[in-house]
Amino acid sequence: MDVADVIVIGGGQAGLATAYTAVSRGVVPVVLDASSRPGGSWPRYYESLTLFSPARFSALPGRPFAGDPGRYPLRDEVVDYLTAYTASLDADVRFGQHVTEVTQVPAGSQGAAGGGFLVSTSDGSSLRARAVVAASGGFCSPYRPALPGLASFSGRVLHSAEYRDPVPFAGSRVVVVGGGNSAVQIAVELAAVATVSIATRQPLRWQPQRILGRDFHWWLTRTGLDSSRLGPRLSKGTVPVIDDGRYRAAIRAARPERRALFRRVDGDDVVWPDGARERVDVIILATGFRPGLSYLAGTGALDGRGVPLHDGGVSTSVPGLGFVGLERQRSFASATLRGVGRDAAHVLDALLRQPAHRSRGTRGSRVAR
Repeated sequence: MDVADVIVIGGGQAGLATAYTAVSRGVVPVVLDASSRPGGSWPRYYESLTLFSPARFSALPGRPFAGDPGRYPLRDEVVDYLTAYTASLDADVRFGQHVTEVTQVPAGSQGAAGGGFLVSTSDGSSLRARAVVAASGGFCSPYRPALPGLASFSGRVLHSAEYRDPVPFAGSRVVVVGGGNSAVQIAVELAAVATVSIATRQPLRWQPQRILGRDFHWWLTRTGLDSSRLGPRLSKGTVPVIDDGRYRAAIRAARPERRALFRRVDGDDVVWPDGARERVDVIILATGFRPGLSYLAGTGALDGRGVPLHDGGVSTSVPGLGFVGLERQRSFASATLRGVGRDAAHVLDALLRQPAHRSRGTRGSRVAR
């Protein structure tokens, strides 16, 4: 069995940035992605999703976003960008490859003098690699909190990952749970066709899109906070909603109304903190995501909650293993288009300094298709 220099798990923005960086360092990557097409998670996001950062701050390494650099690209533009980026890579990118398990190969077993990893996929195939980068990102496993009574709700419950557009909800009574950017975007969009409340534990926090005439991403870059490891430590509390004025105005106009999170769900009613009961048709959980890293369960790379053990994306428990695309992995921007390239460079440089790669040089052999 041939041995790849590095296997990258995930072909979205994190995996693509990792593959590009590997090639730039003379390393031959194999990218395994569970989807049937390029674009990572982006094709599955809701149709109206717009980037919060301008195009000039939304590019992967080596390929600027085409067009007006000051515009805010739409979902489909991002999909097209990632599709073109994939096609331009000098890398072996394989779609329809759902990784089910990664195991460590003991040094010296079956002629594997340097150890490494065996990566298994759902179609029964296996690949060997000297290093593995888990780049499936932090947005592939929707988080559904255990809200009181939600399991017995007689209406419809869905996660924001399942939301596409407002048409199916016209005329409905909808409660959106969550106070982040997606929650507010979805709630405001739905309020045009439905009666909507956005329910949060804490008041909404706001981040102006522009400060002194410039997008706030310009200021993050100018001050160095965007790439600083201090950035995540300076951020306290809930994530602020990035707003150009439209969303706050909609909330002020109660379209949608913001309410404190309900106490419980009872049948088809929600019970609000003041004891009032209200019939609801749909509850949308815009409650975020968790990393989907179950394929690493047997390696010792995760803690008891399934959270990766790492320092800046380099595994602290499994040599030769790295992570790219985790939220706040090294900076504010770690899980974004603009940030994954920096993290990929940091992780790959660290892995290439480890003994398994130093003993062989950087150029390995391609794995047969």
